[in-house]
Amino acid sequence: MRYELYYWPMIQGRGEFVRLALEDAGADYVDVARRAGGMDKMVKLMASPRLDPPPFAPPFLRAGELVVAQTANILLFLGARLGLAPKNEAGRLWVHQLQLTIADWLLEVHDVHHPIGAGLYYEQQKREARRRAADFRDARLPKFLDYFESVLESDTALHYAHLSLFQMVEGLRYAFPRAMKRLEPEYPRLVQLHDRVSRRPRLRKYLASKRRLPFNRQGIFRHYPELDG
Repeated sequence: MRYELYYWPMIQGRGEFVRLALEDAGADYVDVARRAGGMDKMVKLMASPRLDPPPFAPPFLRAGELVVAQTANILLFLGARLGLAPKNEAGRLWVHQLQLTIADWLLEVHDVHHPIGAGLYYEQQKREARRRAADFRDARLPKFLDYFESVLESDTALHYAHLSLFQMVEGLRYAFPRAMKRLEPEYPRLVQLHDRVSRRPRLRKYLASKRRLPFNRQGIFRHYPELDG
């Protein structure tokens, strides 16, 4: 099956978590909005009466006549089909639980630079962002790192939540390089997982390609030196 991924073409964002799974599995997929006329196609599809109910926002995935939205939901759908999820129900639910926790973590990363509202520019909430960043670096970031370090098992078969944890480490290194340099020695399993994922043949090729967009200040992970402590 050829999958169609719909997401904003200028940022990694939430769509990158889906993209990593598709790339790692060598799936046949089209990154629709990155093609000529793709943005128009995405907007029209979201407004189409054929989609009932429609997705709230990208990313969403089209697989034949089926349209699946929300990052964790898309990965739950793709996991078994791409060989990136356990075969038993308990295992699949556990990986989905991890992915939902990652979604919570990602939202907190976003809210560091937009603590008041997504409709305001960062420059309009810099004072509040500094306060939020201090709490995130000192309390929330270690709490999430502690949790995932504690549940990682080195002999577990790789699944899509592992790919998402790789992306979290990559993004946090970009957004909070000083904080991560200070914290990472306390989390050897997470670092080992990151390195293990980065060495996977298809992902290594993807990460070195132009298809892998660089992090920037329009995405979820944003580097502002004043927020890095």
